[in-house]
Amino acid sequence: MIRYFEWSFGILLGGMILAFWRGEATASGLGFSFLLTALVISVLEVSLSFDNAVINATKLEKMSHKWRQRFLTWGIAIAVFGMRFVFPIVIVAVFADLPCRTVLGLALHNPDEYARHLEEANVGISSFGGTFLMMLFFEFMFDKNKTLNWISLPEKALRKIGRIKFAPTILTLILLALTQIALGEHERAVSMVAGVSGIIVHLLIHGVSQKLEKMAAMKNEFAIKHAGLAAFIYLELIDASFSLDGVLGAFALTKDVVVIAIGLAVGAFFVRSLTIVLVEKKTLEKLLYLTHGAYWAIGALACIMLIATFHEIPEAVTGTLGMFLILASLVSSIRYNLKRRK
Repeated sequence: MIRYFEWSFGILLGGMILAFWRGEATASGLGFSFLLTALVISVLEVSLSFDNAVINATKLEKMSHKWRQRFLTWGIAIAVFGMRFVFPIVIVAVFADLPCRTVLGLALHNPDEYARHLEEANVGISSFGGTFLMMLFFEFMFDKNKTLNWISLPEKALRKIGRIKFAPTILTLILLALTQIALGEHERAVSMVAGVSGIIVHLLIHGVSQKLEKMAAMKNEFAIKHAGLAAFIYLELIDASFSLDGVLGAFALTKDVVVIAIGLAVGAFFVRSLTIVLVEKKTLEKLLYLTHGAYWAIGALACIMLIATFHEIPEAVTGTLGMFLILASLVSSIRYNLKRRK
């Protein structure tokens, strides 16, 4: 088992050395403080992204070996550098109407100002991430082919609601509209545009991915070539939605963008390693309710992100709730397996 995490532990060691050096370069004696902060951010990232690893595994199982390898190589580079460093800079540039070069300068040399701009973009970030993840949650709960239920009553009720045409979109729009009540006029416009964008992006990527999967099953040459690419993009967007929450949470611990990037990068490597374990050990086939727990955790995170547009929720609540749902589904899976053996 430990061999799956060899690279991650190597990155952890390198990251902690870099964080220590960053602290000492900032001011003598700050090395251990920066190291500890980076370590805490790494743990926070893993706790917030455990459900992300499960979702990654469910999607990877359907991908070809070639695209699976690309996700675990190209994908980690995009996840570490793109989603956790470049993506927040682009978001701040868009919402603050500043050039990306200026925002990069703020991130490296004026982190307090950068953090302020990122906080101001919170409504848009949370609305986009919240609606995108809510659509992902409904996609699973409304699946007509889903026969196994973990939390029976709500899952059966949701599957019935799913028979209504466009149910995921309608329900997500209703939830987005409810958040508008607590927002100011300018914030409402930002929230609506970002939230609707999250829905549209999910519909486009999920729709294209499904269409290509069906065509590939019919041996369509174009679909076979591009189905993996569509699934790859879909997974990266899911990862982006998860990483947004981690980036915002990290700024509660430090304003130093380099330390944040180190901590999030280390966490991202461990999440990818965990994904490999889940796929290669066929864990999701053995622990049947684990996928359910991950999707319930995603639903909870989506709700928290939408609420976060008008009310601050501690990251500890988000991480604890997600971990509780995952652990509860794990216990249920083990109990289910024990009953089947009797």
